[in-house]
Amino acid sequence: MDLLSHHLYSSPKVYLRELLQNAVDAITARRATEPDAPARVRLYAEGGALRVEDTGVGLTEADVHSLLATIGRSSKRAEGLQEARSDFLGQFGIGLLACFVVAERIRVVSRSARTPGAPPVEWTASDDGSYTVRTLPDAERPEPGTTVHLVARAGAAEWLTPGRVEALARDFGSLLPYDVRVGDEAVTDLPAPWDRPYPGPAARRVALARHCHDLFGFTPLDTVDLSVPVAGVRGAAYVLPAAVSPAQRAGHRVHLKGMLLTERAEQLLPDWAFFVRCVLDTDSLRPTASREALYEDETLAAVREALGERIRAWLTGLAAGDPERLAAFLAVHHLGVKSLARHDREMLRTMLPWLPFETTDGRLSLEEFAQRHPVVHFTRTVEEYRQVAPIASAQGIGVINGGYTYDSELVEALPSVRPGTVVAELDAETVTAHLDAVDPAEELALSGFLAAARARLDPLGCDVVLRAFHPLSVPALHLDDRDARHEQARADAEERADDLWAGILGSLRGSAPRARLVLNHLNPLVRRIGALPDPELVGTATESLYGQALLMAQRPLGPADSALLNRAFINLLEWATHSEDGRS
Repeated sequence: MDLLSHHLYSSPKVYLRELLQNAVDAITARRATEPDAPARVRLYAEGGALRVEDTGVGLTEADVHSLLATIGRSSKRAEGLQEARSDFLGQFGIGLLACFVVAERIRVVSRSARTPGAPPVEWTASDDGSYTVRTLPDAERPEPGTTVHLVARAGAAEWLTPGRVEALARDFGSLLPYDVRVGDEAVTDLPAPWDRPYPGPAARRVALARHCHDLFGFTPLDTVDLSVPVAGVRGAAYVLPAAVSPAQRAGHRVHLKGMLLTERAEQLLPDWAFFVRCVLDTDSLRPTASREALYEDETLAAVREALGERIRAWLTGLAAGDPERLAAFLAVHHLGVKSLARHDREMLRTMLPWLPFETTDGRLSLEEFAQRHPVVHFTRTVEEYRQVAPIASAQGIGVINGGYTYDSELVEALPSVRPGTVVAELDAETVTAHLDAVDPAEELALSGFLAAARARLDPLGCDVVLRAFHPLSVPALHLDDRDARHEQARADAEERADDLWAGILGSLRGSAPRARLVLNHLNPLVRRIGALPDPELVGTATESLYGQALLMAQRPLGPADSALLNRAFINLLEWATHSEDGRS
């Protein structure tokens, strides 16, 4: 009893769900043989005690000994009711013990509807595991049904206050099919918001938005109908008004035959549908033993797929008939749609005109970009894009930033939905090849300058080349690729490591091309630096150009890079002030 009442459930509040569940199942059992039997559940909370009355099937003395006193037994398994078991909310026969989370004593008074001549019977149990059973005079319970009395345990009286009982009853039982009341206040609110008739689509959308706000605390961007009759599922998905991380596990509210099962169902929708929150009622999914989660089986997998199809169909419908609402949705949740489009070619084809990408031509869709450029170039990282974008744009090369989540995968998938499209990854070699070479005679004249510049940057694993390119305002461009960065990181780690680790890192030395500082021969500053007679000053100026190129590419600076920038800045200040002193 201690295990089941204190450790099986996540919160004391489930005690009320178990009481409601038993009452509703008892009514369902009675109506299986008496379709016109009354269907009422009444809850009365007062003075640290709770009384729950139902007009259900009731129990005989033999039932009490067999069912209430034996963990795991349930009246739902009783003879004659097995065929109706799928109509019951509870299946495990342990729910009443959940009441010991908040109660020190449980008293059950019941009279059987299946055995009319049987007298009322009383079962009283304490949280120490002891119980008594006795029969009562007919006057104690004239009509069939069951009454459960709870007396609060020390420190748990707040769970049996009228306000708390009513709030829990509304939360758990708002969609129950029978008349449930706390005192005189009705708990049930049927039909469910998604099943009610409305004057039109706009009125329905407003009503469901209000329901979402009351339930989840936000006003949705839109509502998706999740009715899947074949799977026994009815409900709605509410689109979040703000972006969320794809890694964030969404919590959905699931009702089982009207009773709230959980408000944290995480496996209900496909992973890509992280931009919605759902509330639904089902009669086909199986609960776990604690009835606080869904059992992962083939039925749940099929329902998950069916709900995913509903959301996919909603997106397709927006693309076809409501571009304004689609644009508003994509402005917030384009990441979720990109996640879906990675694996769904039809969705990618549908969303091509709408999904936004960062490009050298501005923020465009893949369709618009492919119409402008015969070859769709892309980079795999944001860092690479920042390196090449200004220069590539000036050379007339269109580039897509594929460094954001899912973007490079979608660009590579473009030919599969747009036949004839050529997609190519843009790396440092390709960019360098598009830059104009300098006249050999001019480059020869600058050989001394280039030699001094290469000597200064060689310890940093960076080569120096001279090219002519636009825009003229860019004096230098730092280009490398992932292999070069990995090799530089390995070399830096080798330099800092002890002998053993340095030997291991040394054996991993690769042959990746070195990074390059591409000097722009068209830039006036570079021409003036190339004409300086002082090799030391040329070296300092080269270090300054290197640091400026790193900053322009928005690269994170390592310790060596930061030290170089500081040294170049101080040297330039010393040179400037020394020159001033000399002139004075």
